[in-house]
Amino acid sequence: MHEYQLYIDGTFCDAADGRTLDSIDPATEAPWARVARAGRADTERAILAARRAFDEGPWPRMTPADRKRILHQIADGLEARSQEIALVETRDSGGTIRKTSGDMMMAVAQLRYFGDMAERLPLEQELEVPQFPAQSKNWLLREPVGVCGQIIPWNFPLLMAVWKLGPALATGNTLVLKPATDTPCSALELARIIDQSDLPKGVVNVIHGSGAECGELLCTSPLVDKIALTGSTEVGRRVQQLAASTIKRVTLELGGKSANIILDDADLEMAVDGSLFGCFFHQGQACESGTRLLVPERLHDDIVARLVDRTRALTIGDPLDFATAQGPLVSARQQQTVLGYIQSGLEEGAKIAIGGGRPAHLPKGAFVEPTIFTEVKNSMKIAQEEIFGPVLSVIRYRSIDEAIRIANDSIYGLGGAVWSSDKDKAFAVAKQIRTGTVWINDYHLLSPAAPFGGYKQSGIGREFGLEGILAYTEIKHVHVDMVDNRPAKFWYGALFGA
Repeated sequence: MHEYQLYIDGTFCDAADGRTLDSIDPATEAPWARVARAGRADTERAILAARRAFDEGPWPRMTPADRKRILHQIADGLEARSQEIALVETRDSGGTIRKTSGDMMMAVAQLRYFGDMAERLPLEQELEVPQFPAQSKNWLLREPVGVCGQIIPWNFPLLMAVWKLGPALATGNTLVLKPATDTPCSALELARIIDQSDLPKGVVNVIHGSGAECGELLCTSPLVDKIALTGSTEVGRRVQQLAASTIKRVTLELGGKSANIILDDADLEMAVDGSLFGCFFHQGQACESGTRLLVPERLHDDIVARLVDRTRALTIGDPLDFATAQGPLVSARQQQTVLGYIQSGLEEGAKIAIGGGRPAHLPKGAFVEPTIFTEVKNSMKIAQEEIFGPVLSVIRYRSIDEAIRIANDSIYGLGGAVWSSDKDKAFAVAKQIRTGTVWINDYHLLSPAAPFGGYKQSGIGREFGLEGILAYTEIKHVHVDMVDNRPAKFWYGALFGA
C-alpha cells in the first residue's frame, strides 16, 4: 500500500486529526494507496503558510528569470519521474497508460512554457495618455494577485495541477492546491518534486480533502485572494457564491455539452475517427468532449454504420496494458451515473446503435461500453446534460443553419468542432458557434499558448495563453506628474478657487 501525506509549508505531514482515505483502483476495485485526508485545521494551516510566503517570503519579489529557472527545475524533475507517475495516475484514475504517459509529456512541456512566459510577460508598460490638463508619464504594472486557492477535478489530475500551478507561479503568486478526492496521488507526487526544487517553503501547498471541508474554506477565507476551479457547472455556481463573500477573483472552467458538426463535404474517414476520438478519448471523461454529433440527414445512415464499425475495433480492458484503448471510469459511482444516463436515453426514445452497458468480459471494475445513440432529439436529457462518460448522441440536421441552431441550443459553450473539406466554409460555421474553442478537422488538441475556456455556463475566464496567465495578476496604474511647479497646476482651483 502506497502512503501519501499532505504537503504544507514545505513539510509532508499527516492530517491534524489523523484521518486517511484509501484510493481505489477503478480497474480492480481494490485499494492501492492510503492518503492523509485534510480537514479545516489543515486547510487553515495551508492558507496561513501561503499567506506568509506571499507577504513575507522572497517568491513574489524574485526576478522573472529566477522564477523561470525554478519552473524549469520542477519540469526537469517531473520529466525524470514521468513514467513512474504515469503508472501512479493510471492506478489512481483509471486512465489508460497510453493516455497518462502522454499526459506526463504534455505536463513537462507546459511547465517549461509557463517558465518561459515568466520572462516574457508585459509586467511594466508605459501608456500613451492625453497630455491635457496634466503633463504626465503613466505606467501599467501587473503584479501577482496573492494567495490562490486552486481546486482541480479527477479526469486529468496531473495536467490540471500543472495548468493551475504554472501560471500562478510564473506570475509570483503562492497557492493552496486541492486535488479531487478520487485522484490525489499524482498531485502529491508533484509536491515531492517541488519539495526537492529551489521553490521557497510555503509557496505551494497541496491538501487532499473534501469540497465541503477544504474547498469551501478556501472560497470563504479572507486570506485567499483568488479561486481557480476546474469542475462541474454545479460546483462552479457554489464556488462563485462562496467567493462573493470576500469579492475574490474567480476563474471557472466548467462543464460542457459540445457539438461536433460533420458537414456534407467532409472526409468521412477522418471525420468518423475524429468524432470517436472527440467523444471516447479517456472514456468520455473530458469536459469539452464532442458528445453531440450533428450529421447531415442524407449521410446519417452511412456515418452511423462507420461509427459502429470503428467502435467495435476499440480494445476495452486493463488500463496498464499499452494495447488498451478504453479503460474504466474513475469510480463505481461514476459508472452508475453513466449507466443511469444510458437508461434515461432509452426511456426518452433514443436508440442504441452499439454499447449500452458494461462489457461482458469485464465483470469487475468501473467499465462502461462505448455507447452510440441514434434518433436523439436535442431536447433529450442525454443531449442536454453533461454525462462524463463514453456516450455519443447522434443528431440529424437538414441545413447548416439548423446545425448551428442545434449546436447553440445548450446552457454550455466550452468546445466543439466542424468537419469539412472546405476550410473557409468550416471557419464560417465555427464563427457562428457560441463556444470557447472550435476545432476544424480535429478535436481535443490544446496549446498552452492558446486560451481555453467557456461561454455561457461553461465558465468565467480562460486557462492558457496570455489571457490565462494574466488572470493571475492585478493591474496597477502609476501616474507620474511632470508639472513641477504649483502655479501651473490650475486644476487645483477646483478646490482652492482662482
